[in-house]
Amino acid sequence: MQGKIAIEEHFVTAGLEHTLFPTIGWDPDEWADVQRRLGEAGSLRLEEMDRHGVEIAVLSLAAPCIQLIADPYEAVVQARASNDALAGVVESHPDRFAGFAALPMQDPKAAANELARSVEELGFRGALVNGYSNLGDGIAYYDEPQFLPVWERLAELGVPLYLHPRNPWESQMRIYEDRGELLGPAWAFAVETATHALRLITSGLFDRFPDLTVILGHLGEMLPFAVDRLQQRLSHVPAFSLQRSAPAYLRENFYVTTSGNFHTQSLIGALLQVGADRIMFAVDYPFESHADAAAWFDTVAISEPDRLKIGRTNAQRLLGLSPTETTGDMRARAAAPGSMR
Repeated sequence: MQGKIAIEEHFVTAGLEHTLFPTIGWDPDEWADVQRRLGEAGSLRLEEMDRHGVEIAVLSLAAPCIQLIADPYEAVVQARASNDALAGVVESHPDRFAGFAALPMQDPKAAANELARSVEELGFRGALVNGYSNLGDGIAYYDEPQFLPVWERLAELGVPLYLHPRNPWESQMRIYEDRGELLGPAWAFAVETATHALRLITSGLFDRFPDLTVILGHLGEMLPFAVDRLQQRLSHVPAFSLQRSAPAYLRENFYVTTSGNFHTQSLIGALLQVGADRIMFAVDYPFESHADAAAWFDTVAISEPDRLKIGRTNAQRLLGLSPTETTGDMRARAAAPGSMR
């Protein structure tokens, strides 16, 4: 499929390379190549996109970056600098790149203001945060009341927040002791991020702001397959009450992406749980490859209307990237040979 929009594609500035999550068992040469690709947002990235039918990549900082910085002032400075750097990248290829803002959640009011600046002045399409934020000697999750200014600003601007993974805080890693291979994207990322998303749901955040949109990668960090079990058990807790069911919040306030989870059975399960209108294509470049993502997605056994929605038009609609093409237009476009560059 030509014309795909990939919405979880990462970069890093030179000043934040030291904040990348530690590698577990990566081949050193492979990790060096990942780092090289993270720092490049020009011909190499565009050639990969062209080769595999990706027209637009929505770029965001890799993990954990800003969220790792415990000092609020430094987090604000670094977030602003990285957003300015990303704006320059997008400006250099405005037909190929879009941006998600990095937010210094360590200072919620500053984060709200940086979100507004990034959307209104830099033209970004929303924000991406890499899990909980370090703060002094502790951490903070975003269902806590101090983050209401950020959620209020997201609601006012009508843009989504992408909740991206990071590893659990050090004090909560006992279960992974002597099993470091389970950290990171192998397992711990999904558990940490899914739990964070459930904190948002059960806090009543979406009752307070019913139009908020949160994006989860990796086909929903396993939530499409677990949310009904959650609801079944919550129904036995008389003291707990929300305006809607947990599956309803997942269907109505969340989108999920295919980033790094190119698995047909999981996609079918997500389609049955959240629907084709709530799934978007992503690669997770450069931690994953365009070749793997496109080879799977372009041939996966789903209907062509669903492939079009997931591959392009859902992202167009949510992020306002360009006027949505008709199915007929898109099919003609997909059949046309040649580079999109």
